[in-house]
Amino acid sequence: MSTETQSAPNFVLNQIREELEAGRADKVVTRFPPEPNGFLHIGHAKSICLNFGLAQQLGGDCHLRFDDTNPAKEEQAYIDAIKEDVEWLGFEWAGKVRFASDYFDQLYAWAQHLVREGKAYVDDLSPDEIREYRGTLKEPGRPSPYRERSPEENLDLLERMKKGEFGESEKVLRARIDMAAPNINLRDPILYRIRHASHHQTGDKWKIYPSYDFTHGQSDALEGVTHSICTLEFEDHRPLYEWFLANLPVPVTPRQIEFARLNLDYTVTSKRKLKLLVDEGVVDGWDDPRMPTISGMRRRGYTAASIRKFCDMIGVSRADGGMVEIGMLHHAIRSDLEDNALRAMCVLNPLKVVLTNLPEGHEEVFEVPGHPARDDMGTRQIPLTRELWIDADDFMEDAPKKFFRLAPEKEVRLRNGYVIRCDEVIKDEAGEIVELRCSVDLDTLGKNPEGRKVKGVIHWVSAEHAVPVEVRQYENLFLEAEPDRDKDVDFLEHLNPDSLSIVKGFGEPSLRNAAPETRYQFERIGYFVADRHDCVDGALVFNRTVSLKDGWAKAQKKG
Repeated sequence: MSTETQSAPNFVLNQIREELEAGRADKVVTRFPPEPNGFLHIGHAKSICLNFGLAQQLGGDCHLRFDDTNPAKEEQAYIDAIKEDVEWLGFEWAGKVRFASDYFDQLYAWAQHLVREGKAYVDDLSPDEIREYRGTLKEPGRPSPYRERSPEENLDLLERMKKGEFGESEKVLRARIDMAAPNINLRDPILYRIRHASHHQTGDKWKIYPSYDFTHGQSDALEGVTHSICTLEFEDHRPLYEWFLANLPVPVTPRQIEFARLNLDYTVTSKRKLKLLVDEGVVDGWDDPRMPTISGMRRRGYTAASIRKFCDMIGVSRADGGMVEIGMLHHAIRSDLEDNALRAMCVLNPLKVVLTNLPEGHEEVFEVPGHPARDDMGTRQIPLTRELWIDADDFMEDAPKKFFRLAPEKEVRLRNGYVIRCDEVIKDEAGEIVELRCSVDLDTLGKNPEGRKVKGVIHWVSAEHAVPVEVRQYENLFLEAEPDRDKDVDFLEHLNPDSLSIVKGFGEPSLRNAAPETRYQFERIGYFVADRHDCVDGALVFNRTVSLKDGWAKAQKKG
């Protein structure tokens, strides 16, 4: 599946277009290089839309390449989930799925090349000593006592590292650049570490694994990537990216361009922290609908189109634009679902209503649109019987003047149906309201009652035909807009204890055959989706995607 995207112009697109017009590039090749150590999140969605979108708009290719250089944290399950997410978002990668591990032999040969050239050496310093020798932003680093080893000795040690003769952390291979460089990334960075870990692609072939910095640019070059689009945290790594390309016999020289990453309020996007939420049982897996993962958002009912629209709305800039309001994301999905979600009625806080002037066994059926503006969505059948369920919140015994729903001796219209009047309130021994006895005006279908103005409309379902449903209502997972801003406070302290509430309710009969991932507007309540995992074998489980009210759009109009 391919999705054509025509995003608004941005500085990356403009720069690449200028290069094409100047003849500095013939065909644009970008890449999306995720680490298979977790599920993709909304920040990755921005990168996916940018990289694949640039290739589409400029008639180029975008590669999917897994940065699989740390096998201890990687799993096949993550690889499968990432591929599924990219495809679900509507994008196709060019050619086969690629892996950094495809290039391990070539990367090792290039590491040997640097050693022969006197530009890399094997270091015996411990990780703590390496950090100490590296210096600070204000003080230059110090050379390792092993920095002057001969190329012959370094080649021998490197080969023995590869064969697994040393333990982890005993030795590393470092580039020999400049220990006094203002950019700390150039102070003899690590190229290879010893890891006695089996790799999901290469098995037990390797006992050493390359660093991301040593893998990144050379993999781009081997694939013919023209533009490496990265987030701003890689800006300080660009001189190192360029140093490797300049000092190795690479076939092409890609160009790195950085853009501002997405920061979404009430959200964390650190993979380490997201994994902690999963491992600690705070959420029910990576695709929990409260998670900002693409699979979690999909399970919550977000559409691929709405996520692409959101990424287009936030744009692509060179400068950090600060925190993006989650309300903008909600606006994007509301806009999509308003036009594309089926309509249905569902009662989440049931209160029985008996229409006393209808006989026992009365039944009539209203045929109403599946969507008020979409003839292609067909119709649905709404049965009316003597006993109904309405939402308890739509009744108030001592109602204020501007309460336009049901109250004693007041009238209200049943959505798609008649006007009813509350004549009697039935309570149990504890004084709780358990039933309303109402009369129905059978002369009000599709028209107003004679001489009376009825302002309120409520949703309802026939008690006889209602289908039981489980509805999961989600709120923000965190109470703080920036839950991980304070480094001295555990971000888990900001968890929202009410991020999930589960209610049992009743839906109209058309919901009985709801297929997983079918999206609905439950009229007057919000947008919901049939759970993609649990809505099977007759079970009806719906996740709330978003409420009906769009506070973000309203605020934008005021602004």
